[in-house]
Amino acid sequence: MSTHDTQVTADVPEMPAPRVREFTAHSIGGGLALLLGLLGLLAGAGLIALAPSVEAGGAKAGLIIGGILVALAAFLAMCGLNMVAPGEARVVQLFGRYRGTIRQDGLRWVNPFTSRTKISTRVRNHETAVLKVNDAYGNPIELAAVVVWRVEDTAQATFEVDDYIEFVSTQTEAAVRHIAIEYPYDAHEEDGLSLRGNAEEITEKLAVELHARVEAAGVQIIESRFTHLAYAPEIASAMLQRQQAGAVVAARRQIVDGAVGMVEAAIARITERDIVELDSERKAAMVSNLMVVLCGDRAAQPVLNTGSLYQ
Repeated sequence: MSTHDTQVTADVPEMPAPRVREFTAHSIGGGLALLLGLLGLLAGAGLIALAPSVEAGGAKAGLIIGGILVALAAFLAMCGLNMVAPGEARVVQLFGRYRGTIRQDGLRWVNPFTSRTKISTRVRNHETAVLKVNDAYGNPIELAAVVVWRVEDTAQATFEVDDYIEFVSTQTEAAVRHIAIEYPYDAHEEDGLSLRGNAEEITEKLAVELHARVEAAGVQIIESRFTHLAYAPEIASAMLQRQQAGAVVAARRQIVDGAVGMVEAAIARITERDIVELDSERKAAMVSNLMVVLCGDRAAQPVLNTGSLYQ
């Protein structure tokens, strides 16, 4: 394992191991169950309707009671029918015990004495509010992130946390705050990581930490990105001046490097073609004048010497 992986693993919070895992609930096709239930209701209604044609009182009461019982049994059996839409699941419990999850879409039938909790397995977005935190240098910054996630284990999402949606929201905010205080907005060192300059590396670390935080709730993190990153308003102007100064210094450095190369090439070509012979003093003056012309902000206004070279 690399040093970077070891550091990332060390920063990840340890969540408790899940006590329950998702497995498939026992269910059958709902079409057959619906047909049998309707036949049972018709049979019960037929027995009740047949009772008045019977003259014996005991038989009449038996038909009525039998018809009611058959109708009730058919109605109770039909209570086990479930409509499962694509992107949804049903978490099945029997007297408090987890009995599996129905993920197959369509009309399904399970034990009517069980309770079925609907849970969405569709891909969702969660965008945090703009958070104000201090970065690694203590500068107040504002940042926000968006997380793409979905429920991967319905049993964990139902039984391991109180509200998995609120859990994802809270853990996302905690992870974003934790990332923000570990890194500066802009790194002063050239090889240092920063929130603005190393977005891919920081986003990868955010995804790893988020996965570790929400894994206990059976949630899969698909992607995470920063959507807002800026200095806080109270220091934005000062930091803008610093960034502008850094840009000016970088531009000047590039201009000087280019000017030095041009002067060097000019002197080498003059010497190579033996256009004019320059001593050290005149060569230094020529270099100084060329550097002023090439590096100056304004156009140079030369003073023409109408005499000889040394007057």
